[in-house]
Amino acid sequence: MSHDHGHVHLDPASGDRRVAVAIWANGLLTIAQILGGILSGSLALIADAIHNLSDMASLVIAFAARKISRRPADARMTFGYGRVEVVAALINYTSLILIGIYLIYEGIMRFIEPSEVSGWTVVILGGIALIVDALTAALTYSMQKGSVNIRALFLHNLSDALASVAVIVAGSLILLYDLYWIDPAITLGIAAYILYLALTEIGGPIRTLMLGCPPELDAEAVIAAVEEIDGVEELHHVHLWQMEEHQAAFDAHVVLLTDRWNEAENVKRAIKIHLRDAFDIDHTTLELERADHRHREAAQLGHEDAGSAQGT
Repeated sequence: MSHDHGHVHLDPASGDRRVAVAIWANGLLTIAQILGGILSGSLALIADAIHNLSDMASLVIAFAARKISRRPADARMTFGYGRVEVVAALINYTSLILIGIYLIYEGIMRFIEPSEVSGWTVVILGGIALIVDALTAALTYSMQKGSVNIRALFLHNLSDALASVAVIVAGSLILLYDLYWIDPAITLGIAAYILYLALTEIGGPIRTLMLGCPPELDAEAVIAAVEEIDGVEELHHVHLWQMEEHQAAFDAHVVLLTDRWNEAENVKRAIKIHLRDAFDIDHTTLELERADHRHREAAQLGHEDAGSAQGT
């Protein structure tokens, strides 16, 4: 049972250059959109600019996280720094949620107090934004398949591209039909889409940081498979979690049949090989117990209260 995550192994330096180009492009676009939104009076354009500003901040966070994640393990971080990319993704999704809530508030207020909007400025800057957003999404598309950090960036930029289309539509309707109410309406639509993207994706980073079982693995199936290995009687105190985005870890107390204790190292090796080949789990920590000296009434998953353990 192999788990192919579809990783894209892009040269780190090449990936960093892509992110750097995206940072500069989004920075220049954000400045132009904010100025254009103020001059034209378009809330939708300002909303797109604020979202784009969050993209630039996200790109900076992701760029820094990519650099930090490549540091080797040290005395302070014995597991290494790879999980910093998961933290960056959580920050980026959280920022999307906050931006979505803010835009809903601004859209409602603009419905209450409508104002005139310059359609041509909206259309022109919306078109430029669409080009930059599409470019940035293209730069990060191949990278996002193997990184939750870059996937957060990709979704930021994909939502920006769609928002730019919406802004162009709003500007066109204002030019053609003087439908000024369409500007806050489009803003609310952009906000709803941003919230949808963020809320549907944020669970992955949270699960990883909470040391949750990898979503592609069934903990009960893993335990059952190990207990079927010759010489193993049962498992308890089992933990199955993600050390990093693509690195699952497993640790457990393994109770061996008493008459197989002399073959403990062979059984341990068999367990490690099976976990690697069948479930793509490379990091395993196993504590072996003889059946006649096992922990009594031990929880199969996690650990029981300290005072409830019996035996040795």
